This record gives sequence, structure tokens and C-alpha cells, in this order.
Amino acid sequence: MQILSKLPLFKSAEICKIHDQDLEQRLLEMGCTPGEKITVVRRAPFKGPIAIMVSSYMLSIRYDDACNIDIKVINNEG
Repeated sequence: MQILSKLPLFKSAEICKIHDQDLEQRLLEMGCTPGEKITVVRRAPFKGPIAIMVSSYMLSIRYDDACNIDIKVINNEG
């Protein structure tokens, strides 16, 4: 298990658990549900926002929020 804030660029993962209930509700409304595949596409310096691809759209989340999301890394083979 890993946290989203540590996922490298262009790596894909599956959301396992969101620890903050308010954050979980906001993300659920935007389509980020446990089991959803996400990919990190941009990362701001100095613990700035992280842009992730969810389904077919890009979503930007705060670094601190990304620290509250458990993920399981998916192999990007073939």
C-alpha cells in the first residue's frame, strides 16, 4: 500500500481508501471512488498541487489531500 502523494509521474494506481471523510465526499462527487484507476500527470514543486487523470478528465488536488489517499500501484506494461 502506498499514498497518492508519493506516486511518480505517469504511473497508474487504484484508489483503495480515502482517510478524510470530507475529502472522500468531495472526491466521490467528482468520480474518484475506491477502485477507480488514476494516473499522476503533473506535479507542482514544493508540495504543491498534484494533477491526476480520472476517467477522461484531469483533476487537481492538494498535496496534503493526496497524503490521505491510499493507493495500489498498477503495472503500466503493454
